[in-house]
Amino acid sequence: MVLEKAKLIIVDGEGENIEVMFNPQEISFTRTSTWDDDRGNRGDELLPKVNFGGLEPYSLSLNQLRFDTYETKESVMKKYINNIKKGVNAPTGVNKRPPVYLFTWGDEYFHCVMTSLTYRLTMFLSDGTPVRALVDIALREVDKSNLPGGRKSASSKGDRVADTRVSPGG
Repeated sequence: MVLEKAKLIIVDGEGENIEVMFNPQEISFTRTSTWDDDRGNRGDELLPKVNFGGLEPYSLSLNQLRFDTYETKESVMKKYINNIKKGVNAPTGVNKRPPVYLFTWGDEYFHCVMTSLTYRLTMFLSDGTPVRALVDIALREVDKSNLPGGRKSASSKGDRVADTRVSPGG
């Protein structure tokens, strides 16, 4: 039986796919909904009426991911961490942004962006080369039909209706 690795697959942007060496022990998903208080409208118990304001995207934390290059004596920074850092660093160039990923681990979970990265170098060779790192990554869901930085509008020209109250040209 082959162990399926968790992956962040580049969908849009620059960089390389990220394959996790040692899978996480758990995945934590968080989603919140927004409720707005209408303080002027109270019920029998004098609590304000609440109105549903919408849903926030899912967020996901991958913690204590281990990357190890001890056996090959390569720098864990060069082999893994520098690529992972692209998830929170804007590439050089005009109007560039970090990549959008598809998070998978057996199942396809969602399209996402990396919102934070913490890495700790935990083992070094005698010459100071880092060969082991622990990585924490926070991801935020994005709409796969409306990726960040896209130039498409949700409506098409044919869907728009002209405002007849305004005369063209003035």
